[in-house]
Amino acid sequence: MRKSTSLRMLAGLEDVDYGSIRIGDRDVTAVPPKERDVAMVFQNYALYPHMTVAENMGFALKIAGMPGSDIATRVAEVAGILDLTEYLDRKPKALSGGQRQRVAMGRAIVREPQVFLMDEPLSNLDAKLRVQTRTQIAQLQRRLGTTTVYVTHDQVEAMTMGDRVAVLKGGLLQQCASPKELYEKPVNSFVAGFIGSPGMNLLTLDVGDGHASLGALQIPLERAVADAVTDNRVILGVRPEAWTVSDNGAPVEVDVVEELGADEFVYGRLAVDGSHLPIVARFTGHHTPAKGETVHLTPNTAKLHWFSSTTGLRLN
Repeated sequence: MRKSTSLRMLAGLEDVDYGSIRIGDRDVTAVPPKERDVAMVFQNYALYPHMTVAENMGFALKIAGMPGSDIATRVAEVAGILDLTEYLDRKPKALSGGQRQRVAMGRAIVREPQVFLMDEPLSNLDAKLRVQTRTQIAQLQRRLGTTTVYVTHDQVEAMTMGDRVAVLKGGLLQQCASPKELYEKPVNSFVAGFIGSPGMNLLTLDVGDGHASLGALQIPLERAVADAVTDNRVILGVRPEAWTVSDNGAPVEVDVVEELGADEFVYGRLAVDGSHLPIVARFTGHHTPAKGETVHLTPNTAKLHWFSSTTGLRLN
């Protein structure tokens, strides 16, 4: 089951094999799509090219038999919210991608549904417009107070827009929690590696004598973690910001430095037992090493994540 398939089941466009779908206290599992009181915003906008913006936004209301004057009033109100008032008489071809997406959202909003379903609505926009539009959607959702189910493959979108985020892998739910909880307490190594930009460092290390070996650096294991290790190996998770520079740290050879103004991200390699472990670390406010240099890094023991090397499940 994919993300979009889940959304289509909520809309009634896909059959459900088992379980139920409830909107509020109402079981809508067997209810036809048009009677579910949901509105969907698609990735490709799905606007009628021969209609004006106003006609596109009001079309569903017209089909429902609402009087023309009431349609015009509601369309005007929503156009004002979305900054579309001056475009109401234009056709979709005369609009930018961001404007078309706002029209598609306006068409959903005028219906005043119980639930909005959004299927990767920003994927066709360029990077700058995507950031701008996702902020507008988040502000709009909080203003309207309508439950919104938003599908995206972009974890930054999910983290910045979601009150609760559900992470799927291979059709199976991995974790559903607030963005903060996903970041600080991922339930397994998949969620840990998916949430965060850049992603968490996930390093499979040997275990012995209550320690995990990161090269010559010995990292003490919590008792509960040590007791849960079954094959003398464990996955250590370290966020880029959880590394500190230390004379006694593990030597990392720098390959790439990304300078992003307030932050610099250093990508390098740590030699361990003849292999090289990729490392990414965030540097702020101090000397950033150059490509080819060696920097010694130590993980902050208060911010470590430990996962089973066999199941990937969180151990601490």
